[in-house]
Amino acid sequence: MSWTYRVVSNHSYNLLHSIHSEHTMRCPHVLGIVGYSGSGKTTLIEAMLPLLCTRGLRVALIKHTHKDVDVDKPIDGKAKDTWRHRKAGAQQVLLVAPKRWVHINELDELHPPPTLEEQLDLLAPCDLVLVEGFKFAQIPKIEITRKLEPLLYPADSRVIAVASTLGQEAFAKKVPHYLNLDEPAEVAAFILQRLGLHK
Repeated sequence: MSWTYRVVSNHSYNLLHSIHSEHTMRCPHVLGIVGYSGSGKTTLIEAMLPLLCTRGLRVALIKHTHKDVDVDKPIDGKAKDTWRHRKAGAQQVLLVAPKRWVHINELDELHPPPTLEEQLDLLAPCDLVLVEGFKFAQIPKIEITRKLEPLLYPADSRVIAVASTLGQEAFAKKVPHYLNLDEPAEVAAFILQRLGLHK
């Protein structure tokens, strides 16, 4: 059985936008960060977040993985209370603490993972949502690559930039906008300019 969960920190920024117009007022911008495993998506996002947040932006993140993850699995043989509740049959578990809360949902054939749109709908208002994964989602995206490999661009017209360490001349077809993957400030500045998020 797989599962999904939500973690919300009372001290973190409130969260974001959806694809449909009814959500646009709450969260006007969604941007995908896509690429093969090991390309550096997480490292880039981790480096950009402080740069974006210091501009006063409220940033949310959605991470997609094919792995079976677990936030409350037993450690050193001692089971967490929420893990025990789930194993006893609870379909959902809500854990509330002074600084954050976690919402765990068990998934199966009758309870499939939420779509990206449904995940966006779970978020509170914010300025920007970064989506790691969901490479085929119908959202603007920056493609990450460190080696010559098949790209989503140019077949995917929603790729607005390619961030790489190879240099623009390495690509047979001109990319819409080339960014240096080793310069997170450059990528963050492009996002701010492209989405009109200067504050």
